[in-house]
Amino acid sequence: MKPSATTTRSPSSRTSGNGAGARQPGRRRPQAPRRHPVLRFLGWTVALSGTLVVSGALVGIVAYEVASSRLPPLTSLTDYKPKLPMQVFSADGLLIGEYGSEKRTVVSYSSFPEKMRQAILAAEDDDFFTHHGIDLFGVARAVLANVKTGGRGQGASTITMQLARTTFLSRERSFVRKFYEVLLTLRIEQQLSKSQIFEIYANQIFLGQRSYGFATAAQTYFGKPLSELTIGQMAMLAGLPKAPARDNPIANPERAKQRQRYVLSRMRTLGFITEPEYQAALNEELKLHTDRPTFPLQAQWASEMARALVADQFKEDAYTGGLKVYTTIRAKDQQAANAAVQRAVFAYDRKQGYRGPESMVDLKTADELEREERIEEAVAQAGDVGKLLSAVVLKVTPQAVTVSRGRGVSFDISGQGLAFVNAWLNPKAPANRQLRPGAVVRITEGQHGWEITQAPEVEAAMITIDTHDGAIRAMVGGYDFSRSKFNRATQSIRQPGSVLKPFIYSAALEKGFMTSTVVNDAPIILDPATTGNQLWEPKNYGGGYDGPMTLRNALARSKNMVSIRILQDIGVDYAQDYLGRFGIRPERNPAYLTMALGAGSVTPMQIATGMATFANGGYRLEPYLIDRITDTTGREVAKANPVQSGDENALIIDPRNAFLMDSMLKTVAQSGTAARVTKELKRKDLAGKTGTTNDSRDAWFAGYATGVAGVAWLGYDRPRSLGERETGGGLALPIWIDYLKEVLPEVPQKERPVPHGVVQVNGEYYLDEAQPSSPGVKRALGIAEDGLSSDVKDLKDAQQTKDQIF
Repeated sequence: MKPSATTTRSPSSRTSGNGAGARQPGRRRPQAPRRHPVLRFLGWTVALSGTLVVSGALVGIVAYEVASSRLPPLTSLTDYKPKLPMQVFSADGLLIGEYGSEKRTVVSYSSFPEKMRQAILAAEDDDFFTHHGIDLFGVARAVLANVKTGGRGQGASTITMQLARTTFLSRERSFVRKFYEVLLTLRIEQQLSKSQIFEIYANQIFLGQRSYGFATAAQTYFGKPLSELTIGQMAMLAGLPKAPARDNPIANPERAKQRQRYVLSRMRTLGFITEPEYQAALNEELKLHTDRPTFPLQAQWASEMARALVADQFKEDAYTGGLKVYTTIRAKDQQAANAAVQRAVFAYDRKQGYRGPESMVDLKTADELEREERIEEAVAQAGDVGKLLSAVVLKVTPQAVTVSRGRGVSFDISGQGLAFVNAWLNPKAPANRQLRPGAVVRITEGQHGWEITQAPEVEAAMITIDTHDGAIRAMVGGYDFSRSKFNRATQSIRQPGSVLKPFIYSAALEKGFMTSTVVNDAPIILDPATTGNQLWEPKNYGGGYDGPMTLRNALARSKNMVSIRILQDIGVDYAQDYLGRFGIRPERNPAYLTMALGAGSVTPMQIATGMATFANGGYRLEPYLIDRITDTTGREVAKANPVQSGDENALIIDPRNAFLMDSMLKTVAQSGTAARVTKELKRKDLAGKTGTTNDSRDAWFAGYATGVAGVAWLGYDRPRSLGERETGGGLALPIWIDYLKEVLPEVPQKERPVPHGVVQVNGEYYLDEAQPSSPGVKRALGIAEDGLSSDVKDLKDAQQTKDQIF
């Protein structure tokens, strides 16, 4: 039997021997079973995901390392030094000015009211004290929104994240910025405690109206410290960080109110306030503090001068370093000077009568809404001048006038309130002065209620200094700082008129004149060579001449002819140079005989400095305003070292000369053109000199009392006559008197000791070497000495002068 064609092979035979297991021709190799497609897809997905995870982790690590290396250091937070404005104080410690781009008052965490903290947490981040700086769900939501919108989505910032962004990053919305924000936030949380983070945030955040930090915002919007805010006010502030410039209660009251309601609702939900507290806060009427910033003491010209001096020394750091600048301004003196200047300006302006409306507004062609807009625009354009408020006339009858300030605020004015403008209520009055609907006028609240007045056109200034060291005690540069910041006390260059005469007389004493020297008060005609201009025939005030009189009486009565003859005798070049000793610039006072009448140029402060020399015995002081400057730690970074009277290096005239000048200037104040000051104050330590320039364009008084010297001036910025009969004694002297009435009552009078080398003969003072019988002494000028009788001293005595004045 033949064997079968099919043979059985063991498995081992397929893999052993030389090629025994090789594929035979014509036979197919069996294949392994295929996996299911779903399983294959899952495998690839897992592998790819793993690769992506690893790659993402690597990229994340690299990105983290790169980003971390580029993160700014946190020293600005760990060593927090906020930008603080420069603050300027009076010598009494009253704030008179604040300067800086960021208004900020720093409050410590422990001093922060609890309800204010809760309001902020309710509005911004109620989990602040439990999370680690990141709201993960909020961040994820923000990232997704940014991806969908191409980088312009939404935020989900915690307080720490807001601090990171506002301190280190721009306001750009993008994934990259958010990534940096997260990294910074984590670092801040690692290096600062929660209370530190909250404190910095609460002091750093911008809250609108140039206000940074909640303490400053409380003052800006409500005019009170944080500790005095109501719950409703706190909630209003807590709602500001979202859109402070747009939605603050001044810019957008309705939006601010909506945010406040949201914050109050959150506070109730979180259990920070009860239902009654919620309802009370919701219904509370919030009265905003919309007035412009005011300070306890109004000394704006002094404050601005201090600011400029500090900025010149400290540059930009002056406005961010929190410097405290302590000036020499005394509150009592400054308040007295403010009131005296305003009273004098107002009194003079009232004498000139009503000038008419400042402008006109067309109210006839407007509907009610447009009319209200026109009124508000006119009021805003006119602005307020101190307590003189702008308003628009709505209705006029013979008995009453209705005016509006816009925004529904109107006043009915009648009776005494119309006394100043009664003549111009008549429909037949000249159109340019008539009060009629649409007229823009000024109103102020007086003793009898609201009254119609006007903003003065004239200006005035006053400066007073300590006669011991030159410290500026009071400075008023004009009628109202908001109207004009020009400082007329230090910057205004005006003709001095007769207030320059004391310095000419002092020069004469140096040249051998005596207070009893007799000079002829008689007409004189001068050629152009001596005047620097043209033929000159000067006159006395009033036009009269009184013949021979002593220097003392001539100064007391401000005789022009006597001053000219004195200047002729001592020489104009000598006199011009002599002025420089007192700080009066010679080049502004040309060497011509017109100098005798004060035809040059000076500033009030220069004259005040010169008068202080007569007051302190002959020493020239350098007026100074800043006493010291301290930094935020209280460390003194600058201190004044003023020249003081008694310093021999500052002695510019013989003390005996100063004594004789003091004696003559007291005569001016007792029986001369300034006798009113002694009559009203009843003191013997008063001295000074009145001054009136040509055509009465400037009215002056320069004088001193125990411890203080000063100058008062009144005139127009663009020089023009103040009036035919107006004088320094009538316009400027009252400013000085009103000032002294407030500052002198507690100052004891001091009798000036007679210096060595001065003797008294027949009631008059002389130098030892310059007595009437001494050779070389001028007994007379402009008249023959042998024609003098022994009793020629005063041909017009003190009583006659008083009769003329009063």
